Amino acid sequence: MAKKVVATLKTGSGKIFTKCIKMIRSEKSGAYQFKEGIVHNDHVKDFFSKN
Repeated sequence: MAKKVVATLKTGSGKIFTKCIKMIRSEKSGAYQFKEGIVHNDHVKDFFSKN
């Protein structure tokens, strides 16, 4: 499934999107969690600034 996502992002209008992965520390257990998303290039800073 990942191959389909990568192939879709490399063609045509997919170049305006970026896959972002952010590491978040859980308040309950203290363990790290990863939040990932595919966001528009204009909204990358917003993705990383949100908690």
